[in-house]
Amino acid sequence: MPPNLYSSHHHHHIAAACCCILLAALVFLAIFGPRHERIADYRTLGELRVATRLDALIYRTDESGQYAGFEHDLLVALGKRLGVPVRFIQYPDTAHALEALVNGQAHLAAAGLSRSSQLPLAWTAGLREIDFVLVGRAGGKRHTLRERDLAGRTVTVRERTKMAETLELLRQRIPGLKIVNPPPDTDDETLLMQTATGQIDLLAADRAHYAIANRYAPRLAVVYDLPFKSTVSWAMPLQDDNGLAREINVFLNESSENGFFASVADRYFGHIRRLDRYDIAFFQARIEKRLPRFLPYFREAGARSGLDWRYLAALSYQESQWDPEATSYTGVRGLMMLTVDTANRLGVENRLDPKQAVAAGARYLAMLQKKLAQDVPNPDRMWMTTAAYNIGLGGINNARSLARKLGKNENSWVEVKSVLPLLANPRYANQFKTGPVRGGEALIMAENIRNFYDILRHTYPAERPVLAKPRQEPSSLGPRLSARAAPARL
Repeated sequence: MPPNLYSSHHHHHIAAACCCILLAALVFLAIFGPRHERIADYRTLGELRVATRLDALIYRTDESGQYAGFEHDLLVALGKRLGVPVRFIQYPDTAHALEALVNGQAHLAAAGLSRSSQLPLAWTAGLREIDFVLVGRAGGKRHTLRERDLAGRTVTVRERTKMAETLELLRQRIPGLKIVNPPPDTDDETLLMQTATGQIDLLAADRAHYAIANRYAPRLAVVYDLPFKSTVSWAMPLQDDNGLAREINVFLNESSENGFFASVADRYFGHIRRLDRYDIAFFQARIEKRLPRFLPYFREAGARSGLDWRYLAALSYQESQWDPEATSYTGVRGLMMLTVDTANRLGVENRLDPKQAVAAGARYLAMLQKKLAQDVPNPDRMWMTTAAYNIGLGGINNARSLARKLGKNENSWVEVKSVLPLLANPRYANQFKTGPVRGGEALIMAENIRNFYDILRHTYPAERPVLAKPRQEPSSLGPRLSARAAPARL
């Protein structure tokens, strides 16, 4: 079963089924439309060709120019298993990606696809369970709508999708409900930001996309849960003589068993629901009012330590909310909440001096990162380092040791964070000299900082991160292909 990443507890499956325009059109195209030669075996071509589209969760380039995305990362790993590089062929929307697959231009379509038995395609095991929601601007204390409240509202939804199919059912029974379609090549983040600014009344969206955008636009809110859930899968041609479908399902099963799948999912989904909209709004207000005063210190410390200054600023906010005189009940003080011992070791004369505090905090974080076991990969390495900033390197090493004893992967953040709260339990803590440690607090801290860092990267997008070495595509991939074929004539 696919992981239920962010599905509502109040969903009901639609009892009635209807056939959307896209499904009918693609079936017609496959049976009666122009026929293309079947794509050659991926081993013969020396590459796995994947039809995809730009999307924050599927396939995108990050600010350092590296390719990323939940489905992208899984597919790169699949290519390594198959012994061939993956060539991602970018299409403007889902319809074109599926059409390319039907026409023999790709081995696989990976574009956030909802599996359907009505398409002449084979489907892999599920990657994640999704649910669909209507997103609008939050207003007042109550922003949840009832079905009758949708009368007279305008909903923007991508045409020829399952969400459009669901909304058509609603439109038939809700008077005055209007449905409009955006340009097909408009990305989800743009649509969500237009909703946040009021340019779009209501938007039909995947809950995971909403959760990502909500961190940058806290005025967004889920106003209505669409009564439909689906599963994201990869699509393949029905006839599969080269055994690709079997290889993919073996890969997905093994990835689920060895924790790789969970690690990739955590990278993109594991932290995005940690903050609520009020936390985010408060943080954004602090970015505007408090951060400018300390920006020079964070930038200088980042340049000297080799760390992204935005990550240092995110850590500092979690520690002190950018209050240079902050003091905790344990005696740690200043912007970076340094202990007396740590400050003395780092040569800090005054923990309340912002410049000294930031420089010392950056050196300390870099030192922890360097001392952590070298076999811990990025980005897991940085998240464990962040937890160590709270509970010390000994604490995180204890968590890694406990994870190993419990049969988990001590080099995986998603595995280590699952045992961090156990460090406060005497049953487990007594195994270590340090005794009980507030591992749950370190977990929350690290996850919050990941969110604050994402928001700061969105606020300051021109900065090039040096938090971790960029992940390179295989050198044999060649240039990315861009296919923007004309829409199918329906």
